[in-house]
Amino acid sequence: MDTFLAIASKRDTRRYAERPIPGDVAERILDAGRVAGSARNRQAWRFRVVESAERRERLADAVYAPDNVRGARLVVAIQSSSAMDVGRCMQNMMLAAWNDGVASCPNGIADADAARAALDLGEDEPVATVLTFGYPARERDPESRPAAEWSARADRKPLDELVRRI
Repeated sequence: MDTFLAIASKRDTRRYAERPIPGDVAERILDAGRVAGSARNRQAWRFRVVESAERRERLADAVYAPDNVRGARLVVAIQSSSAMDVGRCMQNMMLAAWNDGVASCPNGIADADAARAALDLGEDEPVATVLTFGYPARERDPESRPAAEWSARADRKPLDELVRRI
């Protein structure tokens, strides 16, 4: 898929189909996070793939939108204290997933203590975000329209409100 088409057509998805994500696709998603750029090449992130049903339920109770975690086929908690690096890492993962037709959604942490407990982490191990992945419950074909049309349909401010040339 064309990179701009992937960017323009990707939407956060909160409802997933029952279809499992193949192992090679899941590995590619994780690897996309691994190869993200990072400040001074610190790679200050760790990924926790949450497979246990009991841990998923506990983690669901720690995020703002629990059903995202409950319905996902792949749940990845990212540990890091570097917000910029996490942003780069998670965007890589979500775009790599979308390239394979897998939708995603970032989930904010509502209860940091509960999230750390669900993931078996200590008090000094921050959970930056929880990413959920799955094939969308309602199929979407990114190639059904050109990138410019996806961009025009996005519920975003127009560029002339955001860009100032100085």
